[in-house]
Amino acid sequence: MVEATARLRHIRITPQKARRVVNLIRGKQANEALGILKFAPQGAAEPVYKLVASAVANARVKADSDNVSLNEDDLFIAEAYVDEGPTLKRIRPRAQGRAYRVLKRTSHITVVVATPEDEATAAKSAEKVSN
Repeated sequence: MVEATARLRHIRITPQKARRVVNLIRGKQANEALGILKFAPQGAAEPVYKLVASAVANARVKADSDNVSLNEDDLFIAEAYVDEGPTLKRIRPRAQGRAYRVLKRTSHITVVVATPEDEATAAKSAEKVSN
């Protein structure tokens, strides 16, 4: 089983908006996820597209270094989640000398792609658990 991770940190998009896009691709095949992201109208779709493409490339490099054959069509999104990053705090002038705070939120996005386990490997792991 090949597993590769890609992370995008401190991206200037709110976590709530990024989660809408990440929820579209969770659990899907990597190629299918790239197709969905290519045509998604949300602004967060482009950076998430690049992130998934990077995770696929990371899996290819990891498989080459481990001398394991990898079929990129087998890769699927094993994990995808969005965490909140640091918030940039800005001041907006308002009427009568007041100042309002503007919160510019950032996100940390993580995508993990993996190949499905072989049936033999899954049977061995199930056998270990039962013993």
